[in-house]
Amino acid sequence: MKTALAPYVRILGRGANLSRSMTLEEAQEAMEIVLRGEAAPEAIGAMLMLMRMKGETAEEIAGFVRAARTVAPAVGFAALDWPSYAAGRTRGLPWFLLSAKLVASAGHPVLMHGWNSHQNPVASVRDALPKIGIPTLQSRNFGELDGNIGYLPLEVFSPELFDLLRLRDVFNLRSCVNTVLRVLNPASARASVQGVFHPPYRELQQDAGRILGQEAMTVLKGGGGEFERHPAKEAALFGLRGGEAWEGKAPALVDEHVRLAEGAETADPAALAGLWAGEYEDPFALSIVLGTAEIAFQTLGADVNVGDLWAARDRNITPL
Repeated sequence: MKTALAPYVRILGRGANLSRSMTLEEAQEAMEIVLRGEAAPEAIGAMLMLMRMKGETAEEIAGFVRAARTVAPAVGFAALDWPSYAAGRTRGLPWFLLSAKLVASAGHPVLMHGWNSHQNPVASVRDALPKIGIPTLQSRNFGELDGNIGYLPLEVFSPELFDLLRLRDVFNLRSCVNTVLRVLNPASARASVQGVFHPPYRELQQDAGRILGQEAMTVLKGGGGEFERHPAKEAALFGLRGGEAWEGKAPALVDEHVRLAEGAETADPAALAGLWAGEYEDPFALSIVLGTAEIAFQTLGADVNVGDLWAARDRNITPL
């Protein structure tokens, strides 16, 4: 009988007066037990739901991330980490993919990674990737990124974390695994950009990143929970600069009141490739792309005029 996780469940579940959060070290030990397959499924469920009830801490998130990096390290280099784990049911086309592509075109290797962003039947991230020439990586030992960009599926990088994330289908509840994956940064890139749907998670991810020694990070409440700036709204930014907590604001770029999901039911994913190739015009979509890329460049510490970079881009796309 697998009982290795029992001491950690006990820490969380001893009652109102005796229970407490796990320390950084305890959280790492607990998640390593889970990822090595040494924990009973009942204990895993109990741990995750007890954490949901009390609210996870930055130390617990950081400990789980350390465990994931230890048990399933990625091999390869990226300058910018770009997680994509939002379900996407409240957004339109994933214009942020073109933002990531633009950053990569400037010579900054971008590693995207994700899972449930494929669930939107109209604006699927995974369906869009080959249309705009972003390769899907087949191994966590990815080495150099072709074209300075690649998408690493969670089920390829860590089947164990993938199974934990899919427990949402069992619980019908979100768990802290969603936050862990956003902070994970599997290639240990110096800079990371992260989206959230619920604003309180901005500070949680910021604090976890600081504990993990993340050098630069920007977190925003983005379209459908992705790292994607709404150009018609002022964006509150949280993160790290030089490893220390940082906050900022990005002013609205356009004077329009448009929902990102507006018209999503009739959206054509081919518009992504069309906008990049210059064959499709959508000023609001372009402002999403450039505004999102601008914050990504700021996170990297790169002084780039995104308008000039867009104008000079290589418009050719080789579908994959």
